[in-house]
Amino acid sequence: MKKLTDFEIKRKLESLQDWDFYENALHTDFEFDNFKDCMSAMNRIAFECEALNHHPEWTNVYNTLDITLTTHAAGGVTELDFKLATAINKIVEVED
Repeated sequence: MKKLTDFEIKRKLESLQDWDFYENALHTDFEFDNFKDCMSAMNRIAFECEALNHHPEWTNVYNTLDITLTTHAAGGVTELDFKLATAINKIVEVED
């Protein structure tokens, strides 16, 4: 998979709500009502990660989930990262 250019990434980010690009990766965070809701979202995301064979760097503290996406084999952000980010937004139900 080919690493996207900064220009390509910034253009794609225009249609991907609540994600940022810095440190050679896509980043977002979500805040849930409680720990249980956060863990539930993480479990649903995990199934999508397995289906795509692409896994995020993520941390969870109580009701907050921080996610970083990059394709290590390509040395940066690829289409696969955007595919997973889009799926994550659907799972978490990010609204405009």
